Amino acid sequence: MAKDMTLLWGSGSPPCWRIMIALEEKNLKGYNQKLLSFDKKEHKSKEVMDMNPRGQLPAFKHGDKVLNESLAACFYLESQFKSQGNKLIPDSAAEQALMYQRLFEGFTLGQKMADFLYYNWRVPEEEKHESAQKRNKEALIAELKLWEGYLDKAPCCMAGKTFTLADVAVYPSIAFLFRFGLCEERYPKLAAYYNSLKDRPSIKGSWPPTWLDSPGQDMLKDL
Repeated sequence: MAKDMTLLWGSGSPPCWRIMIALEEKNLKGYNQKLLSFDKKEHKSKEVMDMNPRGQLPAFKHGDKVLNESLAACFYLESQFKSQGNKLIPDSAAEQALMYQRLFEGFTLGQKMADFLYYNWRVPEEEKHESAQKRNKEALIAELKLWEGYLDKAPCCMAGKTFTLADVAVYPSIAFLFRFGLCEERYPKLAAYYNSLKDRPSIKGSWPPTWLDSPGQDMLKDL
């Protein structure tokens, strides 16, 4: 079945990584994949645009069904391959509710990360204001403290004792934070979560290749 799947992806992109983790968790091996370069603007190529007219990665296709939103693809994979690989949506109503809550809260975490990390890249020089970036920094710190509190009450994973779609969705963002220099001593619960899942086969096996042979950055070291 995986031979009917195609994934165009970029290394280090949390949305791309989510789909790769989900594919590994569902034991969907041997899918067609192509690593593209953001630096070379390959995400704007005709190959990508034909699948994803937004010119963004990931671009994912199963047969003639195209799912370019990473969470849509993850839910689709869990729905279509329920009996294969690891179950990613718990049966318990309480755990399921928490899974959905954390999964969709991940959007807010991702947005606040992007607002701070990409400010200098996205905002034209003449429109930049020190006060705006200060607000972005404060908002991200408040968000990180919220997640630190969530994980203080979590036994191992985002929604309880088992790895779920909430972890598929949020772990890449947490890893991205530490890649950009988030202090492990200042955020010990986030660090413990990050480190405890590093060697999970689905995560280790899909770890961004560009992270393996290049140093991270320190943009978040002072948060």
